[in-house]
This record gives sequence, structure tokens and C-alpha cells, in this order.
Amino acid sequence: MSSSAIQLLVLAGIAVFLILKLRNVLGTREGYEKPVMPQDITPEQRRGGLEVIEGGPDRDITDHADEDSPAAEALYAMKRAEPDLNISEFLNGARGAYEMILMAFENGDLDPVRPFLSDDVYDTFAGVIEERERRGLTVEAEFIGVRELALVGADFDKATGEGEIRLRFVGEMTSVVRDQDGTIIEGDPGVIKRQKDIWTFARRIGADDPNWQLVATGE
Repeated sequence: MSSSAIQLLVLAGIAVFLILKLRNVLGTREGYEKPVMPQDITPEQRRGGLEVIEGGPDRDITDHADEDSPAAEALYAMKRAEPDLNISEFLNGARGAYEMILMAFENGDLDPVRPFLSDDVYDTFAGVIEERERRGLTVEAEFIGVRELALVGADFDKATGEGEIRLRFVGEMTSVVRDQDGTIIEGDPGVIKRQKDIWTFARRIGADDPNWQLVATGE
């Protein structure tokens, strides 16, 4: 076999390799695909606040709430009042806030998270901490991580500008409660337990203060 033929075979092999790599990265398309055209929005959708952004629904909302749900309608109303509001960024912040607030409560020190708690929630948490101290109980906890986070509801009061977003958290942590003698009376330091909560965050939409406050807790 001549050297030129060998070169052709090598080049052909390289070409096949590159084609296969491109297919793995970009995928394949069979036949002619019609371009995706923006769907017309109905007057009913406009009245409900379901505007389209760049030819489609606002994914920052529909990625977290069903498009036709009351929660989505409330989120659209919030964004009309505050166009810079970003729901995905809020959720990322809420994930971190969940760990901070939960661990502050477990450790019995609410001062670092006081700005993020409404008066009612702060009083409730502080009352539990005071009762633990009165009984001589201490908590040893370690936060493992947030296993699940989902937006489960939202409300917006146009008259007051108050917006509320309800989130479901499933966190993982280890926790034990010790009495005055250091004896474990609850929990196991070697067992990871799941902490399930539904927390409601609120703030005045459009206000200068961008911080959300925890205003209600539940399961």
C-alpha cells in the first residue's frame, strides 16, 4: 500500500472520529425540523399575568410553579411590581437561609439570623430556646444538607405590596439532646434524620430592603 493511500485512510479515520464526537455532544436531528415559533398569548392569560418573555413563558417562574397555578399568577404580579425580582435567586438564598436559621435555633443563638425572622417567629423560637435552657437541656446538631426544596405556594397583596412565598424543605442533619448530666435523652449522633418543614417568607415587593423574612413555619 502506497504512503498516499495510508494517509487517506488515516485522514478518513480522523474524520469519522470527529463526526462521532460531534454527534455525542450535539445530538442528531432526523429530517427537517420546524423552528419553534412563539405562541400567541390570549387576553385571558394577559389578565392573569401570564406574560411571555422572549417568545415564551417566563421560565424563572414556570420552572418552579405550574404556569396556570395561583402561585404562578402571584409570582407574575410580584415581577410586574418589581421587574428585577428573580425567583431562582430567591430559592438559592432560601436554601442557605434554611441552614442558617435552623442551626441558629438548634444552637440556641438567634442573634445572627434576627434580621431574617419576623417578630412572631422570633418570639416562638426564643421561647423554645428559653424552655430548653430552663430545663438544662443542650442540643448538639450537625447540618448535612438540603435534600429537597420546592416552591409550594405564593401570594401577593397588590394593596399593600406584600409578597409571600411558601417553600417545602427536606433537610438532613444529625441531632442529639443531652440533659444536665450530659446524658443523651433524645436522638443518636450516628443517625442522619430528615427534617421536613414548610416555611413562608415575606417582604414588601418593590421596597428598598431586599431581605425576605421568615414569617411562618409548619410541616
